[in-house]
Amino acid sequence: MAENFDQEKKNEVLFLQLIMTFETAAWQQMGKLKNPLTNKIEKDLEQARLSIDMLDMIKAKTEGSRTPNETKVLERILSQLKINFVEELEKERKQKAESEKKTEEKGEKKEQKSSNEKSKAQKSKDKKETN
Repeated sequence: MAENFDQEKKNEVLFLQLIMTFETAAWQQMGKLKNPLTNKIEKDLEQARLSIDMLDMIKAKTEGSRTPNETKVLERILSQLKINFVEELEKERKQKAESEKKTEEKGEKKEQKSSNEKSKAQKSKDKKETN
C-alpha cells in the first residue's frame, strides 16, 4: 500500500514537472523569460501557441485521471499563459500596424519630394524656354 502511494506521489510530481516544462517554454517563447541557452529574450509567438496547445492537449487527454491539485495547477497555468499570449499578440499587431504606418508615411514623403522636384524642374525648364 505504501509503495502504491509513493508511486502515485512520484507520478504527480512528474506530471507537474511535465506541465511546468511546457509552461516555461511558453513564457520564453512569448519573450517573458530569457532563453537560458542564449541568455537573451527571444520571442516566437507561433512556438508559444504550440506550447500552450500542447498543454491543452495534455489537459484533454488526462481528463478524469488527474488529482485535484494537478487539475488546479494545470488550469491556473493555462489561464495565465492564454491571457499573456493574447496580450503579446495584441502588442505585436500594434507594432506591425505602427511600422506599416511609418513605412506609408515615408513613401508619401518620398512621393511628395519627388513631385516637388519634378515641379521645380518643370518650372526651371519653363523659365529657360521663355528666356
